[in-house]
Amino acid sequence: MVGDLINLKNIGSNDIPKYKKIFNAFKESIETNVFKSGDSIPSINEFSKDYKISRDTVFKAYKLLKNEGFIKSTPNKGYYITDNKIKVLLLISTFKAYKEVLYHSFMQNLPNNVIVDLQFHHYSVKNFKSMLDIQSDKYFKYIVMGFDHPEVKKAINKIDESKLLLIDWDLHSKKTNNFILQDFGQGFYNCLEEALPLFKKYNAVKFIYPEFTYHPWESVVYFKKFCQKHNFDFNVIKSSKSFIVNKNTAYISVNDRMLYKLLDQCLDSNYELGKDVGVLSYNETPIKRFTYKGISVVSVDFHEFGAKAAEFITSDAPMQSYLPTKLILRESL
Repeated sequence: MVGDLINLKNIGSNDIPKYKKIFNAFKESIETNVFKSGDSIPSINEFSKDYKISRDTVFKAYKLLKNEGFIKSTPNKGYYITDNKIKVLLLISTFKAYKEVLYHSFMQNLPNNVIVDLQFHHYSVKNFKSMLDIQSDKYFKYIVMGFDHPEVKKAINKIDESKLLLIDWDLHSKKTNNFILQDFGQGFYNCLEEALPLFKKYNAVKFIYPEFTYHPWESVVYFKKFCQKHNFDFNVIKSSKSFIVNKNTAYISVNDRMLYKLLDQCLDSNYELGKDVGVLSYNETPIKRFTYKGISVVSVDFHEFGAKAAEFITSDAPMQSYLPTKLILRESL
């Protein structure tokens, strides 16, 4: 019976028209993969009889489902599901340039039957928990970029592990979780070692870690380890307001807002990048290839990131992957 597959509770309550409730119930069941392509559904008369709803109301709902491409009807076969449309949640922190690359790669690698609900939690626990919307079970799979908070961990643990993909930062993952993660520690350190000859051109190395960043502190730990090993004069800059660029200094920036402030000061002081001041930025974006003859970056491949996330949607296989962190050298360092 169709009632075992769709949720039509309180169909007669509130101001939503009955035909729209029927439409929404079928749509949700299709998007969460309860109904699959080719599955038959009751005739209009059968549905009307089972739920004691007028035939005209059911007809109106079926017509809308048909117009939206969810169902078809053929003589001697009745009504059946067309494409197996599924709905997935992509929950990330904020929409920055490198995340846009990830998002477009993700979308380009998905089949046409996948509907993506893109949400941003902006590091708000309240937003995070409400956007997961676990109780409704309306998502086929969840792709989640979390942050460091105990309530985030509790919310994540409520999701069926087979439907959940954790991305970006290893905060709350278990051995049984699916994940695609960056290595903000050893991977970052290896890139610094690769750039060692260039850092040696400067009198000091400074890590810009402003008070508003959510970049993993792990990178700062490995930065200090690198500087201590090679006897660099180093410092971690935490105040954005008091930041002043010094000549003969190399800077590592994990925040693009601070990167632009750094470049602006270099322009005002007539400092030449790669000679008077060194710059190494985190996260590759298209504009960094062309700004000031190119900004050197430490980054994963966000095209690969998006493609792997899409693969999780289309496959039932477990996924546990650390993306390689790479150094891309340009004239800024």
